[in-house]
Amino acid sequence: MSLLGNLLWVVLGGILAAALYFVGGVILCLTIVGIPFGLQLFKLGGLCLAPFGREVNTEDSARGLLAILMNVLWWVFGGVEVAIVHLVLALVFTITVIGIPFAKQHFKLLKLALVPFGARIE
Repeated sequence: MSLLGNLLWVVLGGILAAALYFVGGVILCLTIVGIPFGLQLFKLGGLCLAPFGREVNTEDSARGLLAILMNVLWWVFGGVEVAIVHLVLALVFTITVIGIPFAKQHFKLLKLALVPFGARIE
């Protein structure tokens, strides 16, 4: 079931979203200061390529001052906007019964977009 869901996800826009995350990650990695944020965009892009069958674990995202500080900086410099986009897309997909599995994946991406530093994809 995960394979079919991931194939549909990629065909219906997941590849475009992942490509945008990867381009943003490359641009941020060109700067020294942006490397940690670029790596988090790569993490989001990787999950965006195949979200079905994977989970986001944010239990350890609040451990350590550095992770908390980086998550706050993430929120200030664009993480909230990314999370809002995934929230809006999830709400749009919940309108139809067929779109509910895709809405669940956007909620998963929303969770990662809110606290990427310290979060693990399992």
